[in-house]
Amino acid sequence: MTSRDVNIKSDAPKDLLLDLHCSYLLKYGESEDDFEFAVTDFLRISGVYWCVTAMDIMQKLDLMKKEEIIKFVLECFDESSGGFRPCYGHDPHMLYTLSAVQILTTFDSLDRLQTDKVVSYVKSLYQPDGSFFGDKWGEVDTRFSFVAAAILFLLKRMAAIDWQPAVEFVLKCMNFDGGFGTRPGSESHSGQIYCCVGFLTLTGSLNHVEVDKLSWWLTERQLPKSGGLNGRPEKLPDVCYSWWVIASLGMLDRIHWIDAKKLTGFILASQDPETGGIADRPGDLPDPFHTLFGLAGLSLIGSDNSQLKAVNPCLCMTEDVLRRHELKIDYLPI
Repeated sequence: MTSRDVNIKSDAPKDLLLDLHCSYLLKYGESEDDFEFAVTDFLRISGVYWCVTAMDIMQKLDLMKKEEIIKFVLECFDESSGGFRPCYGHDPHMLYTLSAVQILTTFDSLDRLQTDKVVSYVKSLYQPDGSFFGDKWGEVDTRFSFVAAAILFLLKRMAAIDWQPAVEFVLKCMNFDGGFGTRPGSESHSGQIYCCVGFLTLTGSLNHVEVDKLSWWLTERQLPKSGGLNGRPEKLPDVCYSWWVIASLGMLDRIHWIDAKKLTGFILASQDPETGGIADRPGDLPDPFHTLFGLAGLSLIGSDNSQLKAVNPCLCMTEDVLRRHELKIDYLPI
């Protein structure tokens, strides 16, 4: 059986283009007249998180317009629910609430957050079966289980919820291959695995995972030719899985099962040598999403450690930020 893969051209970038990436992120979204700006307002606050965290990883956070960013984040707060919107005029959602909390944590500005209202918002989306809605419209997804735990962990309010029903729900989403899906019975997917492993880590329940079976499934995501990682079998490699897969393996203490040299080559080849930024795969257009997760993946596998800050595999924030806030994650001794 052959695997779907991509070819890497001989003239693809082989060095990390940090200055170009910094310039790319600083310019991103400057013009509100750009088509790309106009059609991405539904995820804008997450875009800000991607840019802020990528700059922090590159040790360039001081170049960001801190007060302007914080002002935007606070304008996204929905007083009536306690959640955050992607931008003004949209509904609040747990995903955007986490992005807001991550940004404010990174900028040491949690004192400007209405913490009790945010905690109440998260609690209001907790369901009797242990699942979480993403917002008032009722979508259930294991992403939201992780997001709820991450928000409350960063706010040091984990005790606000009885996590046992939530743990039991996530464990129902575990499949025969050791992976996890969006809901019970759903197909295993690298992104969902990251969310479920992260959730179980934050709730002190990672001992329920079949570590070697799951790690084997994750390492099988590396394609032999390009060295890139995919989200599930027979899919093309994508730089974002350099985060979802490697971060999961990091929490499971199995990063060494991956060919780090080949993965590094794939991520570097996906850089845009003209504009800066990292794309989903070599030859495509870059964006902040893949730029962040490419840089975070490089940090986790130990590439260019002198230029990149250490990244926490559970929260995709620099370890430096977590240390400043005295946030410590206990991993399962494996």
